[in-house]
Formats: sequence, structure tokens, C-alpha cells
Amino acid sequence: MRAQLGDQLVVESPATSVTRRDGEIVGLHHEDGTPPYDVRWSDTDEVTLVFPGADAHIQHIEHGPGSTHGPSRSRAERPGGRTSTEPHGTAPGRPPNPGDIGRRVAAERTRQGLTREETARRAGMAPEYLAYLEEQPADPTMASLVRLADALGTTIVALRGGGIDRPPGRGRALLHPRLLDLGRDECRALLSTHGVGRVSVSTPDGPAVVPVNYEVIDDAIAFRTAPASVPAAAVGSDVAFEVDHVDTAMSQGWSVLVVGPAREVTDPGEAERLAGRAHTEPWPGGERAMWVSIRPRRITGRRITPAER
Repeated sequence: MRAQLGDQLVVESPATSVTRRDGEIVGLHHEDGTPPYDVRWSDTDEVTLVFPGADAHIQHIEHGPGSTHGPSRSRAERPGGRTSTEPHGTAPGRPPNPGDIGRRVAAERTRQGLTREETARRAGMAPEYLAYLEEQPADPTMASLVRLADALGTTIVALRGGGIDRPPGRGRALLHPRLLDLGRDECRALLSTHGVGRVSVSTPDGPAVVPVNYEVIDDAIAFRTAPASVPAAAVGSDVAFEVDHVDTAMSQGWSVLVVGPAREVTDPGEAERLAGRAHTEPWPGGERAMWVSIRPRRITGRRITPAER
């Protein structure tokens, strides 16, 4: 039995030849196309390592005209006689949409200066499957994760994003980082319309920084809180409001800082309008009907990216 990426593995009943299960071959473990295979099953969309038995056979893919890099599409007879034609991999002209595991694998591979081919060789898998894993939201098998972790000198926990309860940004820094100042328009775009930010306030016990669910409405930062809460201490003074995003897998990130006066929204009509345009309820729950509005007087931001080389 020999296969290539995109072929269909079909498992049939030995007695009736009725298809019991089928899936797309998304990973080869031998250059000559012999088993085992990583198969994405059509009924569960899960990827598992398969050693085909006597009740299995391969339905080969069709190649596009002049193709030298693999299949353009695959054809397989589905249960009930239905034939499906599906694209394989990333559609032409569309950017990759990797999952978190693929992004972490690619980031660690790049950090070590390894090519896909070398990493795949170390992991005992096809370079095409490694490309698929890095570019698509794949769900590799435990066996594949073990081999990749060993090839990259890391752990399965790290590839899966273990340590989610730890503070972000504990990964390695970029080899050649670049810190960029962001313009006002880009800062506004990153603030977007809502999310979770941090407001810095002065309290009788000293400075405090607390997270709040916020909205951007009419160029102002607005959030709901309770009158006796720490965020309510922002009212009547200049405050700092910060939003950021840390991409630990890629060792990149950005932050936006807003500085301006905070006031309580006391007009019932304005408060009702803010509530009507809010995207979410405050995550802490409870009665939080007090609206606080921050009018930005200064907006600054920074971004960490790989330096151009």
C-alpha cells in the first residue's frame, strides 16, 4: 500500500464492501508512501495515526495540470455513493491560518534556525505534514507531538501552551527584536471597540491598577463599575488606561496607553445609551450600573516585532 498527501483512506466491511469510515491522509511517515499515515477522519475531523489493515484501501488524488508540489484536490467516494471534491491545504491566494500548536512549533523551529525539512527529518515525519501543521489549525496525534517535542528539544506541555495560569511573556525574547512607536490612528485601531483593559487609579491605600471590561464609544473609553469599587476611584482625576496583547508563542506584542480625565456619567439618557451599545456585561458580575468615561488627552503605543534583516 502506497499513498501521498491528500489521498483518501477508506475502510470497508470485508463482507459487504460498504464504507465504514474514510478520511484524508494529511501526514506521511515514510518517503515511499507506505504506512503508517496521519489521517483526518471525515466523521470526527480528528487526526490519528493509522496502520491500515486488510479492510482498508487508498483512493488516490488527482493532480492539477503542471503541479509539482503535490495535489490540487482530492476525490473520494463517500458513504452512500456521494462524491466530494475538496481543496487540500491552504487555498491559493489566502494566508495560512495556523492553530496555536502549529504557531508554537514554527516559532521554536525558527528560533533554533531549523528548516522545515530538517525539523521533519528529526521528527520522522513528512515535510508536507509539518507544513500542514504549521499553516492550518491541525490537531496532531500524541505520537506526532512526542516526535516534534523531541526534535525541537522542548516538551509536549510547552507545544500545547502549558502554563496558561502563569503570567504571559515568559517565553524567550526574539533574537532580533525591534521596538516601534505606534501612531495615533494605529493605537485607536488596536483599542478597537471593546475588550479588557487596565485602569490606574489613586486610592487611600496607594496606587492601584485593576482590569475592567471597556467600550470605545464616541472616542471615549467607558466602563461599568460599582460606586464603592476601586475603579470608581478614577472619577474626578486624570488616569492612565492601558490595553495590551502578548503573543507568547511568537515573542511579540503591543501596548496602548491612554491618559485623560475620568468622569462619572450621571445623565440617565447618556448612561442608557452606553448600556445599549455595550458588547458585554462586566465579567465580575453583580450590580455594576455606574458608568465611568475617560476622554483621551494623550494616546501612545508600542509594538515589538522581529527586526528587518
